Amino acid sequence: MPALHCSEQDGEKWHIQDPASQRLTWNKPPVNVLVIRKIRDDSLLEPFKELCQFLVEEKKLMVFVEKKVADDVTLTNDEAFSSICKKLCTFREGFDDISHCIDLIICLGGDGTLLYASSLFQGSVPPVMAFHLGSLGFLTPFKFESYRTEVAKVFEGNAAIILRSRLKVKVVKDVPERSEQDGGPDENGLEPHGHGSSEAGKVTLLQVLNEVVVDRGPSSYLSNVDLYLDGRLITSVQGDGVIVSTPTGSTAYAAAAGASMIHPNVPAIMVTPICPHSLSFRPIVVPAGVELMIMLSPDARNTAWVSFDGRKRQEIKHGDSIKITTSCYPVPSICCHDLVYDWFDSLAQCLHWNVRKKQTRLSEASDSSDTEN
Repeated sequence: MPALHCSEQDGEKWHIQDPASQRLTWNKPPVNVLVIRKIRDDSLLEPFKELCQFLVEEKKLMVFVEKKVADDVTLTNDEAFSSICKKLCTFREGFDDISHCIDLIICLGGDGTLLYASSLFQGSVPPVMAFHLGSLGFLTPFKFESYRTEVAKVFEGNAAIILRSRLKVKVVKDVPERSEQDGGPDENGLEPHGHGSSEAGKVTLLQVLNEVVVDRGPSSYLSNVDLYLDGRLITSVQGDGVIVSTPTGSTAYAAAAGASMIHPNVPAIMVTPICPHSLSFRPIVVPAGVELMIMLSPDARNTAWVSFDGRKRQEIKHGDSIKITTSCYPVPSICCHDLVYDWFDSLAQCLHWNVRKKQTRLSEASDSSDTEN
């Protein structure tokens, strides 16, 4: 890899990190494993049972699953699986905090399972191993048929890893004075479900893996929001809305809106307008670490709506603000092969990137003056 040199006086060298050097290493063997299963999909019951049995009986691990998954009638009525089911540790989203006791996450399903797993950890995220058992597998590189071999490699630390950056989002609602019946914040200044209060109003803090989407909602009017970069007004977005995405999210909604696709190892934030009322408004890429702020324009005719990785959709009114920057808590995603091959393979398999019929080879007997369309 190329190296950046300092001045000759200090005699030091600064090296650009080789992405291939990002390897998974364990300080101590993993003990607690979180298994995320796509719900409402009966085809995943057998893989789920097989994996849990393998982890509990053969690997002697503590396996955590959602309570609604463990309470599935099909599982509870399965006598052969009952002994394993009793050993599973259960939790409820929004009630039980398991963020400090999980060593490894294993996802069974599509890309939504990894997005959901990310949302469970608003701070540091354990390594994630995702098996492709859903309708879209851009973020799930592993095939379940070889799960025993692949899991064994991961436990040995023999795997490449990619750090998928997330967005740290702060939503400030311009709420009138709180009534006494609203209830106060806890000792940390936070309200239930990640909300807090300040002099400006109600504050929501979120970690987002794919994108923040601001749109016009049910209104027939164009959305009209102002976009600030590090406190300076950059432009106003008039159209159906705007997408602020990570490199991971650049292949999701942003790609459908005409954005470029960015490799997850590139430190950047992408801003993509949705159907802008301007022919010259192209998607832009800004450096990771800058702070973007989105607010309704003073002359906006209607409110806007915002969602985070497709969840927690809420209305944005005049005086509200959405502040977005790069999070210091990425998602360590385990690669099946390596971080370059996996990404381009996903482009080809899921998005059919650059798939076309190739021109046939010219035969030696062809007239050299002939041209081929």
